[in-house]
Amino acid sequence: MSQPEPDLQIVAPTRPEKDRPWVMRTYAGHSTAAASNALYRTNLAKGQTGLSVAFDLPTQTGYDPDSPLSRGEVGKVGVPVPHLGEMRRLFEDIPITQMNTSMTINATAMWLLALYQVAAEEQNPDLDPTEVAHQLAGTTQNDIIKEYLSRGTYVFGPEHSLRLIADVVAYTVHEIPKWNPINICSYHLQEAGATPTQELAYALCTAIAVLDQVRDSGQVSEEDFGKVVGRISFFVNAGVRFVEEMCKMRAFVQLWDEITRERYGVTDPKMRRFRYGVQVNSLGLTEAQPENNVQRIVLEMLGVTLSKDARARAVQLPAWNEALGLPRPWDQQWSLRLQQVLAFESDLLEHEDLFEGSKVVEAKVAELAAGARAEMQRVEDMGGAIAAVESGYMKQALVAAHAARRARIEGGEEKIVGVNVFTTTEPNPLTADLDGAIQAADPAAEQAALDSVSRWKADRDEDAVTAALARLAADAQTDTNLMHATLVAARAGATTGEWAGTLREVFGEFRAPTGVGGAVHVTHTGTALAEVRERVRETGAELGGRLRLLVGKPGLDGHSNGAEQIAVRARDAGFEVIYQGIRLTPAEIVAAAVAEDVHCVGLSILSGSHMSLVPDVIAGLNAAGLDDVPVVVGGIIPDSDARELLGSGVAAVYTPKDFGMTEIMGGIVDAIRAANGLEAGVPV
Repeated sequence: MSQPEPDLQIVAPTRPEKDRPWVMRTYAGHSTAAASNALYRTNLAKGQTGLSVAFDLPTQTGYDPDSPLSRGEVGKVGVPVPHLGEMRRLFEDIPITQMNTSMTINATAMWLLALYQVAAEEQNPDLDPTEVAHQLAGTTQNDIIKEYLSRGTYVFGPEHSLRLIADVVAYTVHEIPKWNPINICSYHLQEAGATPTQELAYALCTAIAVLDQVRDSGQVSEEDFGKVVGRISFFVNAGVRFVEEMCKMRAFVQLWDEITRERYGVTDPKMRRFRYGVQVNSLGLTEAQPENNVQRIVLEMLGVTLSKDARARAVQLPAWNEALGLPRPWDQQWSLRLQQVLAFESDLLEHEDLFEGSKVVEAKVAELAAGARAEMQRVEDMGGAIAAVESGYMKQALVAAHAARRARIEGGEEKIVGVNVFTTTEPNPLTADLDGAIQAADPAAEQAALDSVSRWKADRDEDAVTAALARLAADAQTDTNLMHATLVAARAGATTGEWAGTLREVFGEFRAPTGVGGAVHVTHTGTALAEVRERVRETGAELGGRLRLLVGKPGLDGHSNGAEQIAVRARDAGFEVIYQGIRLTPAEIVAAAVAEDVHCVGLSILSGSHMSLVPDVIAGLNAAGLDDVPVVVGGIIPDSDARELLGSGVAAVYTPKDFGMTEIMGGIVDAIRAANGLEAGVPV
């Protein structure tokens, strides 16, 4: 007789309770407010827990779609929001008071926050506006200093820009207490070439400049100043060297606590807490073998999540194909799923800090903190962050650091898989249809925005707008907080261009130093560069003088890193370089080409507006009798667009896969020789 089987008792393993995960965002917005709204609602349905709004360049720099400078730029790198009606569309069927919204906006941050607040009031007509404001949660980036150093979407000079920032900070502390009025951005500093030490130092110097401005403005009492410090957040970068990046974040925590306690006397540890969100590094994403970007993104995410004591509050990840062009919704979903797998499938959030007591980590953190303190003191001795911007010191330091990084990559010292090592590859099914592997911005977006502005102006009360803008101008000439007049203008129906234009008339505009002149002799001097330098010299002699290269950035694209590195390498290769910085019209570039009698025009465009702006430059050169001056173009340019540009008369197109800058210099010499009927010479 068989024995009965014993009862099995299955004991489920006990697991620690998980910490609440970070806010998960995807940086998104394109074409139109309606299209972006649909994308946001789709992403929220997929489990995204916060919104991160990308605005187009006209909105970021204070122009309406009908401005000549907006041509080709509307809806390309973000969503156009020229007036309150478009802000309504952007958040249609999305309850603003229940959202945590990050808005990547700087020079016009005050204006976009006002539009956001008014749109929230309209969604909640039964509530008092003050009650609505107290429910709003989110962040305006609002860090103008890094705009002078990297992104280039500044409008006004440092003095007036800091005044606008301080006004937003003071207003939100009193009226929107759950809002982060500024995101001090070290992210863009790393994208511009900053070392970890520079990223720490320059971001913290920026924070000091802002806090000093708020304190000295007298708009916040001494008792409330701790609240100001407690609402300052940071937006950082994390590169693929994830151990170093994790230690950098621990150094940030340590230094911020030190600064806020010693410089500002904040006694509440909660107010001194280093609060940051992150988008991991886009600088290191490659066009070559772009599938490798997925593991790069994961490693970078680990750098800001592994360490509980320095963990990000919010994370947004780029997409694997960002170096190719505008990611599609599926690509953004993939990046969101990377976060969700780490947060919900792994046991990361079940443990205390993994690195406490590590001698290796403590030593690296101490090294980074010491280097940052020394660089911060150097900036302080110059008079602070603003003085270091105006003198060009910080910009020159970043350009030099970036040039040194490029030299390490080209020399093979810094290895990039698929770019300068392990370059053999099987056909990639993800990019088999390269033009289908990215999303094209809606070509009708610009006309839709133009029509929207026209209808908006036709339907509004012009007298109310005129009065509101007059008040804004009057208040700008005093020390009155400008947020109040800005809200009046938003409710009256003013446009983004009108708000910024009114302040331009009072404050004037500003052109930041390029940093190119100070970054001397930072590239390697190998055989290839020596050969190109000799070809530059010989070609110049044949044409009767030194070769002159004009590097131009047409349109509103302020991402000048590539243009600056081309300018530095061209100068090291023996060219006379004319580089006037960002935000030039095609007509201004043509005028400079005529005045300087250049041998070649190089255009750098990363905003996707190349198909509009490059033909305008070529047409202008032809009209000026410079049809024999070759034009080369660099940027994130799909193959189909590159073929069309080459067919329309462009001599060469360079994209991120063309990482060899010395080879690009050789190509420019080839273009000049071909345009002037000279023999090709010995190729490099």
